[in-house]
Amino acid sequence: MTQQLAFDLPHRTARGREDFFVSSTNAQALAALDAWRTWPGSKMVLTGPPAAGKTHLAHVWAAASGAQVHAASTLDHADIPTLATQPAVVIEDCETLGSDPIAQTALFHLHNMLAATGAALLMTAATAPRDWGFTLPDLASRVQAAPVTRLDPPDDALLSAVLVKLFADRQITVTPALIAYVLPRMDRSFAAARALVAALDTAALARGTGVTRALAATVLDNP
Repeated sequence: MTQQLAFDLPHRTARGREDFFVSSTNAQALAALDAWRTWPGSKMVLTGPPAAGKTHLAHVWAAASGAQVHAASTLDHADIPTLATQPAVVIEDCETLGSDPIAQTALFHLHNMLAATGAALLMTAATAPRDWGFTLPDLASRVQAAPVTRLDPPDDALLSAVLVKLFADRQITVTPALIAYVLPRMDRSFAAARALVAALDTAALARGTGVTRALAATVLDNP
């Protein structure tokens, strides 16, 4: 057989602070989260494009603040009173709640319970709170009053570091020359970096080879 079977094996995503590469595009957001004890109303909204590093930065903050991390989609069946006893909470992908009045009500109660105790609340989303489409006016006014910090699209330094990290998450070591080759030839987004690394990993496994420049050229020419 000229190709091997490629299995979709799990890989470890590194989300520690030491794995978070700081550049001009995310330094302001990192500083804002580091100053969480001084947040107005003890709340903050973190926005940025898909795969921009919001989840990674949220986990960095959770480790520092003792926060529990929850997807917004789980709020409709979450134990809100118990969750509100935590010293801090992260709710991810809040923009997905616009069509879920039950989850919106849960977030409203969680917000008020945390505010009553002074516990911190970090909400992440791809867009600003005014665009979340909340149908619960009291909740909309509360989240729109929160300060917002944003992760900007990546510069070359950050995108290069993210590519190296994504390969390392899959236990793949690549050369600087490979990164320099793919960087100007790929779409300029974290989502594209994630997709490219996955495609190269799959192709390398199927061929029984390493991730080489020749393989990268083939994958980039056949998206």
